[in-house]
Amino acid sequence: MVTVGNLSIFFGSRELFSKITFFIGPRERIGLVGKNGAGKSTLLKTLAAIQRPNEGSIALAKGTTVGYLPQEMHHKDNATVYEEASSAFSEVTRLKTRLDELTAAISDHPDYTSDDYSKKLEEMGEISHRLELLGTANMEEKIEKVLKGLGFQSSDMTRKMNEFSGGWKMRVELGKILLQNPDLLLLDEPTNHLDIESIEWLEDFLVDYAGAIVLISHDRTFLDNVTKRTIEISKGKIYDYKFSYSKYIVQRQDEIERQEQAAKNQAKYIEDTQKLIDKFRAKKDKAAFAQTLIRKLDKLDKIEVDNLDSTKVRINFPPAPHAGKVILEGHRLGKAYGNNRLFEGVDIMINRGEKIALVGKNGVGKSTLIRMIMKEENHEGEFKPGYSVNVGYYAQNQSDELDGNKTVFETIDDEAVGDIRKNVRSILGSFLFSGDDVDKKVKVLSGGEKARLAFCKLLLQPYNFLVLDEPTNHLDLASKEVLKNALSRYDGTLLVVSHDRDFLHGLTSIVYEIKPDRMRVWPGDVLDFLKEKKAESIKAFEQQKIAPKAEKKTIQPSVVTPVEISREEQKGKEKRIKKLQSQLQKIERDIEVAEAELKRLDEVVAALDYSDTKKAEKELAEYAAAKATLDTLYIDWEKSGKELDEIAG
Repeated sequence: MVTVGNLSIFFGSRELFSKITFFIGPRERIGLVGKNGAGKSTLLKTLAAIQRPNEGSIALAKGTTVGYLPQEMHHKDNATVYEEASSAFSEVTRLKTRLDELTAAISDHPDYTSDDYSKKLEEMGEISHRLELLGTANMEEKIEKVLKGLGFQSSDMTRKMNEFSGGWKMRVELGKILLQNPDLLLLDEPTNHLDIESIEWLEDFLVDYAGAIVLISHDRTFLDNVTKRTIEISKGKIYDYKFSYSKYIVQRQDEIERQEQAAKNQAKYIEDTQKLIDKFRAKKDKAAFAQTLIRKLDKLDKIEVDNLDSTKVRINFPPAPHAGKVILEGHRLGKAYGNNRLFEGVDIMINRGEKIALVGKNGVGKSTLIRMIMKEENHEGEFKPGYSVNVGYYAQNQSDELDGNKTVFETIDDEAVGDIRKNVRSILGSFLFSGDDVDKKVKVLSGGEKARLAFCKLLLQPYNFLVLDEPTNHLDLASKEVLKNALSRYDGTLLVVSHDRDFLHGLTSIVYEIKPDRMRVWPGDVLDFLKEKKAESIKAFEQQKIAPKAEKKTIQPSVVTPVEISREEQKGKEKRIKKLQSQLQKIERDIEVAEAELKRLDEVVAALDYSDTKKAEKELAEYAAAKATLDTLYIDWEKSGKELDEIAG
């Protein structure tokens, strides 16, 4: 579907990529990973044709459509959420406008036998067929379904875009791309600003998505659940494996170990051979033999061990000073902004040594509650701090609070007191700031570098209560793992807000879910909590589905003929209903067969050897035909079902 050949990109004298080559097949799920600054977003922009490569090419199969979600987006602030999402169907709007024009032109046409009339009719037929393929019959339903899946309420549909935060605006943009249904989805950090429930919804959506997906994410669980192939960018090269991220890491490490062993064996062989050469080259009767050995060494292909970028942040929190048994109590807590009430009547108790995950939907007030704890927000109710509690706080926008005009060194040196000032450079080095980096102004640092510097400040004095609001924002996968390990070793009390399930899993042992009227406490791991929550949601959904069905049976008589309908008309109606029901059953059986065939071809395409061009083209053609068949069956099923609903009333 998409072929990347010998791609190279330069930034000045720096080579970001060097002659990288790979292929993206239909329905592939690719995770694009690597350290911050490795070039992931640049590669995605190049695939989206937003940026041109210095060398090489990107070839798309004819008719391939591409959807791209960047990290930074632009919206129409005066449009409603529904209007902005509807702009995804700009082609539909254009086609419908043209169809209205043609309908009006034909109804007023003076000559039904002219070529112009025939051409207009033909164009109407083509437009109607295209609209049918785009699924315009349930366009409004699709828009609402996607927006609600991303966390919007029915009441949000008519609200203006400028009433929402950047994170919610990003959701609308994501919704637009999902609604466009492109052949290739390019997603750059799609889980940023999404709560856990919305992330899980997005996972389910992407797993069932009909097109191919290439995504960048620092969410390990999200990558593992969605992707089946991993491309890592490291030092200008790519490492491509047909595994999800976690399996890839294990496979990659095994491969490097095999390379190291092979390189060690080869080095031993070269050393032994060189000894023989040195021993025999001076002897006349052995000189020819020595020359043979020399030629052997010259022809030997040197085994190289892949030099992956293994630099990591090193974090160790100072031992926590002793505190009382209760760290913090909160009673009858509440918060409202004007008429917008977040929560009320919430109680909270945090005991010494607990590691708590604070979760909840976006907008419910997690960060607000954190700021209330830190005395940065007025509130209802009261807090009672525990004995001898010393709080270390990392705010969600902590990196933005840094003084951009200070250098990296000054930022830490100005905060350090006592003997720790002697170790400022050492502390900065553990956060990967060394050499000239320490003299950089904060304002020129990347988001990831600012986040590391903000965390560095937490190591300058010992705390017995750490309060962290979205601490993994801007951190790459490796840095997040290091932070998680450091917090696991931390012997104080921890309260952390995060939407990263892998980060929370195994780190926290209590889940606090904040709701508008209470705090739900779940003793256990966050993954167990989410399983239980999903089970509760499914049960409620099933109960909602059962109720309408039962009601429908009681009000829908099996044999009732309205007086205004004749017996003949009724018979014709019943005959048509039976025919449509039979037709629907057949289509559903055909869909099952077609889906099974497409699933089989998915596996065939995933394992294709593209060096065999003829075979690859044949298999891809079969896949395209199977997909077209299934799409047609879906359209037929939708049409027949709609007609049956209309006739049956």
